[in-house]
Amino acid sequence: MAADSDFETLLRGAQHTAYHLEMRDGYMLDGSYRAWAEGGGFDDTRWSWWQNLISGTVSRGVQVHRARIISEPISSYIRYEYELTSPLNIKAGEDVRWLPRRLATDIALPGNDFWLIDGSTLLINHFDGNGDMRGKEFVTDPAAVQLCASAFAAVWDRATPHAEYQPD
Repeated sequence: MAADSDFETLLRGAQHTAYHLEMRDGYMLDGSYRAWAEGGGFDDTRWSWWQNLISGTVSRGVQVHRARIISEPISSYIRYEYELTSPLNIKAGEDVRWLPRRLATDIALPGNDFWLIDGSTLLINHFDGNGDMRGKEFVTDPAAVQLCASAFAAVWDRATPHAEYQPD
């Protein structure tokens, strides 16, 4: 995965919190995923830019939280994410939690994955049906920010920390 300068700028500007909510069971089936699916393991050199960005963000005192809403039994792609969470996300300083989709029925969720920075700026990620990125948008509308903040808080409170989650 290549670095995204708009996202990097946003994250480098975070002062307190960076919350990420993922709700899909599959994303871009790039070379990293294909290599893993073919038994090639996880190549962390491909993700060094991510680890540097997150560890630098966390070292400034920013809380980086990622919550994933997932179907169970999990998809092959979610298995890939699960297996790389410790060597990638946790190692870089993220706190990651998992919420089975069946436990999210009564949570008002936005229609798209997002990053919420310092409770005021959203980066909305738009994907097509195959999980390929089709665009992004920055949103500061207070109603959208509030919906995403409350959705993230509800998911986070209910989700299982990565160290405790055991997928089916």
